[in-house]
Formats: sequence, C-alpha cells, structure tokens
Amino acid sequence: KLFGKDVARLVDGVTKLSKIEAQSENERAAENLRKFLLALSDDIRVLLVKLADRLHNMRTLHHIPSEEKRRRIARETMDIYAPLAERIGMYEMMTEMQTLAFRELEPDAYASIMRRLKQLTESGGDLVNRIGLGLQLYLTDNGLEAEVTGRQKHPFSIWKKMAERHISFEQLSDVMAFRIIVDDVADCYRALGLIHRRWPMVPGRFKDYISTPKRNGYRSLHTSVIHDSKLRLEIQLRGREMHEQAERGLAAHWAYKEGKPKGEMNIPWVDDLVEILDHAESPEELLEHTRMAMYQDRIFAFTPKGELIQLPKGATPVDFAYAVHTDLGDRTVGAKVNGRVVPLRTMLENGDQVEILASEAQHPQPSWLRFVATGKARAGVRRFVRHKEREETVELGRKIYDEIVARLPAELDKDAQKRALKKLKIENADELMIAIARKRVSDEALMEALMPGSAGADVAPRPLGQRKAISIKGLTPGVAYHLAQCCHPIPGDRIVGLRREDEEIEVHVIGCDTLASGIDADWLDLAWGEGSDGGAARLAVILRDIPGALGTMSGILGAKHANIINLQLVHRDGSFQTFHLDIEVHDLAHLHAIIASLREADPVSSVERI
Repeated sequence: KLFGKDVARLVDGVTKLSKIEAQSENERAAENLRKFLLALSDDIRVLLVKLADRLHNMRTLHHIPSEEKRRRIARETMDIYAPLAERIGMYEMMTEMQTLAFRELEPDAYASIMRRLKQLTESGGDLVNRIGLGLQLYLTDNGLEAEVTGRQKHPFSIWKKMAERHISFEQLSDVMAFRIIVDDVADCYRALGLIHRRWPMVPGRFKDYISTPKRNGYRSLHTSVIHDSKLRLEIQLRGREMHEQAERGLAAHWAYKEGKPKGEMNIPWVDDLVEILDHAESPEELLEHTRMAMYQDRIFAFTPKGELIQLPKGATPVDFAYAVHTDLGDRTVGAKVNGRVVPLRTMLENGDQVEILASEAQHPQPSWLRFVATGKARAGVRRFVRHKEREETVELGRKIYDEIVARLPAELDKDAQKRALKKLKIENADELMIAIARKRVSDEALMEALMPGSAGADVAPRPLGQRKAISIKGLTPGVAYHLAQCCHPIPGDRIVGLRREDEEIEVHVIGCDTLASGIDADWLDLAWGEGSDGGAARLAVILRDIPGALGTMSGILGAKHANIINLQLVHRDGSFQTFHLDIEVHDLAHLHAIIASLREADPVSSVERI
C-alpha cells in the first residue's frame, strides 16, 4: 500500500523463500535462484535491487556468528552475484563483493596479500602516484588532455593470478593498474599509439573492447607495457561515456529509460539463464549450469554473416551452436572454423569464424557432455538425454509388460490396465512402463493388479541362453552369415549385410566404420526376423578409481538381467579406470535401459557403446 505494486514486485523478486522447510542447502539455494531468475526475466531492475541487497549482506557478514553460514553466503556471492555484477558492467560493486568474499573464504591468503601490498607501498613510497603523473605529463606534452588514475590491484585479482600462473607474490610483475580517460574514441586510439611508442608492449596482452565490446556493453582498450621502472603496468584507456558505463554499468542507462525498463532492454545472457532454469532437472544441476554460465572468461567468434557471438574460454562449435539458438545446437552434425571442417570438440579461439553444419535428422549426443563448456549447451544435451532415456525405458517396460501379460492364464479385458493403474497408484501407462522397467513394480504385483489371483499361476521367463534364436530377413535361404565382431549388432539395430569374397554375408550396424571399405553394390538391406532375441553388445565404461566401483557396475548389470561375457581393463590413470566389456542382452531397448542405469550410478563417469 505504501510503495505500490511495482516496488512490491521488485522486492518480491529478491525475497528469499525462508519458510520452506525440510530442504537441503542446494535445494534452498536453487529455489531462491530460480525465483530470482524468473523475476529478473520479467524486470531487469530486480537485478539492481538484488545486487545492492547482497552487497549490504556482505558488508555486515561479520555480524553472523555461524562460520558455516558466513562461508555459504560468501561462496554464493563469489560464484553467482559478483559475476552478475560483472555481467552488467558494475565493476566497482563486483570488486567489493569479491574482496569481501575472498576475505571470508581464504582469510590466510587475504591477510598475506594485504600485508605484502602494504610492504610494497611503504618501500615504494608514492610510486603509483609518480608513475601516474608521468603518464599524464607524457600525454599532455603530446597534445592529448587525459585524466590518469592508478591503483594497486585488488587482493582477489592478485590471488587469482598467483593461482593461475603458479607463482609467488614476489614473482608478480603487474600489481599496478592505471586508467586513462579521454574525450572520445579517436583519442583512445591516439593515446594507445603514444603509449606503445614510448614503452614496449607485452605481447598477447592487448585487447580491443571498443571494436568488439563485451556482452555487457563494456568498452575499453586494455594493454600492458614495461615501464622505465622495469615494472609491468596494466593500462585501460576509455572515453568519458565509456567510463560512466563501466563504473555504473546497467544503471547508467536509466537516465533516459526512467520508468520504462521492463521489456526494453533485451539482454541475451538473461534469456540464457532462464533457458537453463527451464531445462535443469535437479537443484544441483541448476546451480552447476548457472555457475558455468556466469563465471567464465570470454572469447569472441563470428557467424558467417559477421554476427558476434561471445563464449567462455574452452568453448567448442557445439557451444557456439547453442549460443546462436537451442534448435541449432540440437541439430548440429559438424562445423567449419575459418572455412575448414573441424571436430566438434575443437576449442574455439578469439576471432574464429564458425559455420555450423546441421541436419533435421540429428539430435544431441551424450558424448558432447565430455567437452561442452557452457551451461546452456550442457542443459540442452542433458534435456535430450533424459527425454531419450525415458523413451527407451518406456519401450523396455512395454516389452516386459507384454511378456507378463502373455503369461497370464486368461486374456485381459479392455479395462484391466486402468484398474491396475488405480490399484498400483500409478498416474498413467507410461509411468507404469517405467516402474516395470526399473523394477519398482514386481512381476507378481503387476499380475495380481491386472488379474487378481493370477500371480500363483506365473510361468518363469526363459533366461537369455534359452531365448528364441536370431533370424535375419532379406537373405536368400541357406546363405551363410555371421554377426560382425567390429560393431556387435543386436536385435533392434538397423542392419545391413556386406558380401565378402567367400560369398558369406557379414551383418553390420548401419553406422559401422567397416562399411566404408565396401562399395554400395555390396550392401544388402536386412532386417531382424520376428522374435529375434539375444545378442552380445560391447561397452566402454569409465569408472572412478574408488573401492566398490566395479562391484556397483556388476550389480547394476545383474539387476538388469545382463550376462557379462568378457571384461577387460584397458586403461588406468590413478583417478579413473576404463573397461571394455561384452554383455549378453535381449535387444537394443534392453541395452539402452542398461546404459541409462549405469549412467545414473555415482562411480560411473561415462558409458558408451563401441
């Protein structure tokens, strides 16, 4: 009533869900973040309110008696809110948040760096001021009016450089940074030329954020030079308008957008965060993907039409495709970088031109999760994998269901399944099939629910070794064939036959690399005969090198009624073990269900069919 609906909505967007009980810290943090992101997508001013609130919390953090709670708030600030401030260009706020969080998370490192910065100041006197004055006089003597300010770098920035380069404080050569503010863009480049003419430039340290601004709109020239004092100086050059935006960020726009922020500022990375929110399945996944999206150094790549796409360092063509559009990422089959076809796991570099090759028949591959670098790409792949695994689990459950129904002593009436769903308290037919496939509903319980009194008349299913033999359609009767050992086809695979010199037919999965050695005329279009059941599939499984990992894998295979034919340890590096194993399965749906169960297990790093 006092402030109006508009202010109430902004405040509600940043209010914590403190009354939710019986939640883990991850669940509570994810729910608060979810609520905040949804409000942020509706009105960007929510972000300014939230950041101001978080900065105030950090300034008063020392009043909280619980060390665990202080560290949790500091970690949240470092992982989410400081990068958010950086994303909207509010660098002063970002720096203060990082400094306060660093002091709480690494108190010994913070104290050590502050002590050494103090010693450096005392031993060097007013060195920063002297160098800054020298820069200003040099520019003035060359006819360029400029405002020069200098400072020592912030403790978190210094600590980060020490950690990245594995060096001590004494080995750091660039603990001082200077900012040169001039009137316009032309003067920025003029000042840059004067500085590079006077002092040697440090190779690889020049960045032009004027011609290629950061995604948050930040514009400036960055360079590093070796000064007369033999110190390495980091220098930023920017115009006055650029400086205003760099200091105040998004808030600088409100001078002319007062009262009209909603919907008028299209901020792509906010849309990315909301998309991650939509696709995340668990609190842990939401927090992981959001941290990935927020806290990474950036590179610039271009579409064939010249559109600039910003990505984190280590990004691949798959990340690029998802950054352009989720649908393009889902359909990616290949990529050209600077006109040359490259593997999808190739790391992109600044200035690369990337062309994505797409197909309507393509879908995200689980193996992409090994190399994608963005939360958006990871969320897109995981969304598809979950959907695919669900489909495969439903299909497997339906096969088991049909087998159980066939063992009943009489035929079912049309309403039997509906009655069974009600009795088993399961929502719909698909959920029933999933429960059957995952053994949450036993055969006996299902039979009893479908036909009361029938469970005692159950006939045990035949084990794998006694199933119906495999038959192949599309072959001339009497022609000899065998299943290829390179791709291990099983019922459910799309198959072709390759005629060999001895006229024997070798049956391959359609995507097998061996087929490239034959010509199309040698291929025979084949299909599995009715009732084909049983076959050997080969998997590559990477396990964490921890006690019980192999036992966990074996237990899952046993629970899924798969027989291990052969097991071989092919690689071990101290942290992980790679196994190749041949397993006997019923068909492709059975294999997919086994792979899905293995991927859910904690000791399993990855599973691929080979």
